[in-house]
Amino acid sequence: MLVLITGGSKNGKSEIAERIVTLYDSERFYIATMEPYCDEALEAIERHRKIRSKKGFETIEKYTDINEIEIPENSCVLLECICNLCANEMFSKNINDPVDKIMTGVEKIAKGAKVFVVVTNQVGDDGTVYSPETMKYIKNIGEVNRRISEKADCVIEAVYGIPIVLKGEKPECLF
Repeated sequence: MLVLITGGSKNGKSEIAERIVTLYDSERFYIATMEPYCDEALEAIERHRKIRSKKGFETIEKYTDINEIEIPENSCVLLECICNLCANEMFSKNINDPVDKIMTGVEKIAKGAKVFVVVTNQVGDDGTVYSPETMKYIKNIGEVNRRISEKADCVIEAVYGIPIVLKGEKPECLF
């Protein structure tokens, strides 16, 4: 099962994703894509580690190239988040079009996992025109999100901590 969770910043996406993954009694993997490049990033990483500490996740720090990850069959996987992954691919690896590369990794992981929950953010909704580089980033995230949502069994938008199902059926842990 492939689940995409989207929403605005600090709207409960991570909590919803973790609730879904911990519903299953399987090996749990957390693919962390945030590079620890400043104190704020380090604080966010530590906060997420504490939240997950008793939930049985094995953390895989993978900032780019998620297609290289080998996950045991029928495990449960949470990837957080597409926006960090896309930025890392575009700006640290200087890949002009990371969409296909990211989708190859998503499809590979989804194929072998019992459940694969992908967290992303809604970007570009503000109607603001940014620098060409930032507009390319927003376009790439939008394309990845669209392509994942097409393949997803369930798409959820987190709105102030409330899971709103946009596609598929609400997982039983969210009732």
